[in-house]
Amino acid sequence: MKPEDIKGLVKDKYGRIATETTKLASSGCCGSKGCCNALEFSMIGDEYQHVEGYNPDADLGLGCGLPTQYAGIKLGDHVLDLGSGAGNDCFVARAIVGAEGCVTGLDFTEAMVDKARVNAEKLGYNNLTFILGDIEHMPLADEAFDVVISNCVLNLVPDKRKAFAEVWRVLKPGGHFCVSDVVLAGTLPEGLRSEAELYVGCVAGALQQEDYLDIIRLQGFPMVTIHKQKPIIIPEAVLDKYLTSAEKAAYINGDNGIFSITVTGTKP
Repeated sequence: MKPEDIKGLVKDKYGRIATETTKLASSGCCGSKGCCNALEFSMIGDEYQHVEGYNPDADLGLGCGLPTQYAGIKLGDHVLDLGSGAGNDCFVARAIVGAEGCVTGLDFTEAMVDKARVNAEKLGYNNLTFILGDIEHMPLADEAFDVVISNCVLNLVPDKRKAFAEVWRVLKPGGHFCVSDVVLAGTLPEGLRSEAELYVGCVAGALQQEDYLDIIRLQGFPMVTIHKQKPIIIPEAVLDKYLTSAEKAAYINGDNGIFSITVTGTKP
């Protein structure tokens, strides 16, 4: 698909997720029950319920990690969340930075931004801002943030080089990022790799882990640290939909796989 087609697909799907009236209790990166047919599967695995600042109204079940856990956010920091959705990680970050800091959420889906703003208004926060914008072309000033976080979003961006170049641009010298994302080990079967719906489900857009890390390094981040890695298990119902029996057996018994990683990097 062309980059503009990918963005249109992602924006449409997440716009529909944002307008759902019920919390996505059992779905994963793709969306709510009925939104993506039978393609939903949970990637998060990590629970937010006992994390300070957790706001259940903002949790749409769309993440694949807990980037705030390793982000080293401090009291008074200025934090940017890329692909902030309904604001889940922003509310956690706000609990850490306190009233002295500020948190900005950036999302290119208007319905998500609207939902996040409503969630923030309910709590009366005046240091939590949600803005509409593209990660590849952020409408944000240079060197404005101490920390950039993101949760299962950058793998959806067609040009990841631009995305991490923008992360570099908006970070202050000495600032750092922490992102949770989806990467591959080995090669996915073509049926999984090319399926558009699974792209929105954060699978088909994923890169090889080393390629992903190399992109980050090439944007100026000299050291990238992996804090957590865990396998993502695709349900058999999804495998059956896109693979032959032989392909499915080879995938399950082989060394190839899909992983969630949480990584950090610092701008010198």
